[in-house]
Amino acid sequence: MTTPVIELPGISLSEADAHVFLRAQPVAGRMPVDATNLHALLVQQGYGDYLLHDDAIIKAANDCNSQTTPFVLLLADRVDATIEVKVAADEMTAQINLKPAHGGKVAALDDLLRALAAAGVVFGIDETALLHACELGDCSGLAVAMGELAHNGEDSHFEELIPHSADRAPKLDEHGLIDYREHGRIAVVQSGEPLMRRIPATPGEPGHTILGQVLAPLSGHDQPFSGQLSGSQVAANDPNLLQAAVTGQPVLVPGGVMVEPILRVAVVNMANGNIHYDGTVEVKDDVVQNMKVEASGDIVVGGMVESGVLSAGGTIHIEGGVIAHARLHATGCVTARFAQGAHLSSDSALVLNDMAMECTLESLNQIIIGAQAPERGRLIGGSASAMMLIRVPQLGSVKAGITTIRLGVNPQLASQYQQLCERLAKEKTTEDNLQKIVKQLTATGDPKKLLDRVKASWHHAVQVWGKSLAEKSQLEQQIALGQKARLEVGVGVAGAVDLFIGNQTVRLRRDFDAGCFALDAEGHIAFTNRQGELEALL
Repeated sequence: MTTPVIELPGISLSEADAHVFLRAQPVAGRMPVDATNLHALLVQQGYGDYLLHDDAIIKAANDCNSQTTPFVLLLADRVDATIEVKVAADEMTAQINLKPAHGGKVAALDDLLRALAAAGVVFGIDETALLHACELGDCSGLAVAMGELAHNGEDSHFEELIPHSADRAPKLDEHGLIDYREHGRIAVVQSGEPLMRRIPATPGEPGHTILGQVLAPLSGHDQPFSGQLSGSQVAANDPNLLQAAVTGQPVLVPGGVMVEPILRVAVVNMANGNIHYDGTVEVKDDVVQNMKVEASGDIVVGGMVESGVLSAGGTIHIEGGVIAHARLHATGCVTARFAQGAHLSSDSALVLNDMAMECTLESLNQIIIGAQAPERGRLIGGSASAMMLIRVPQLGSVKAGITTIRLGVNPQLASQYQQLCERLAKEKTTEDNLQKIVKQLTATGDPKKLLDRVKASWHHAVQVWGKSLAEKSQLEQQIALGQKARLEVGVGVAGAVDLFIGNQTVRLRRDFDAGCFALDAEGHIAFTNRQGELEALL
């Protein structure tokens, strides 16, 4: 169908410098002109895609019908596509706002690239996004360039090459419990054997802003092997390899592995005398009455300990029992088959595979009884004290005296906290005094030029005090874990048991089935049975 030709006598359109003008001459008898006629005329003469000014078209139509003298009006403009580049304040992203052409030049890829270059964008340009913008022809806030952040280097770290080396630094889990491991067997390495590989820190990779500025990465912290590693040495041909310098027991420590010498004896008795050894001691059979074994490392006894005294800087493992008023203490875990009439203490965990009768058991973290024989596990008479957990199948006996259980108290933490509070008070006094001097010198003058030095001392005192406050907060968190302490009973409670959790006390004088004793939401001791039923114990 042919489009009718619009003829408006005395009216013409012309373009000059990308502007379209209407020129009108009064013509007698001309049909009335309206905006629709003029719009159709613009389309007919090839100006339909231009930026049409609707208000001007309406005014032109009215003037054509009313003016008696010639006039000229601007009705439309030829407009190229416009490109606006917005660079983010951090110079890491660029967006474009693209407005479409109206009769003018549409935006092409080269136009967008030139606009980015004019804005200084030279890095991270996404040509796919630019082509998409060209296809759209009209967009706002379209991301077309992205910088790259610097990738900081990784800290150096250590890979242990001896999987069974003793770890003298057990760590707490989220429940405040130590993941103890038994060390019934002593791992042995030979001189020259590789112990640990150090993976050096990496420098990181630089980043770039979209304007081309290089973002320098932070290099990883490069921790060397510890300088206090007895029994081990850095390999002569590899500065990142740690080797055993002697034959002995590998012990994992911060920043490396030590190798402790091992003393092996058949038995500890009057014939060979007491043992005081800087390393690990392995006794094939028994430690007999009144004999002493002191070791900076671990102590492993293949038989029993009868009335002996054992002290270890590492762990103590007894294959047999501990009887007849024997006394054992270890910085690490203490494990044995059973104990009767003995005193066992550990700064970590205390584990008895069978039972304990009339003993004094002390652990700064947990006591586990019946670990390998739950049907025989018993804690009868005596006392047991632990910070976080005591777990036992059968607690107490009608044929024994009172069994005392204490939970939620750590004497070492309490002592550390008291000492820290005293130190904090002194540090705060020092900081306050220095602050007063700074204020005084500032107010009255500083003829001796002391102010800068006093300020530096004051700032240092503030930092020292701040570190102690952080240490205090960490200690308080550890102490607060004691509120989650619990007594877990796998079979039941019989006989008389006095139970202390924190500052709460109950005296159990009836039988209980399997369940858990702990503090309830109100801070009172309560018992929860296997069905999850809670019973307050007042």
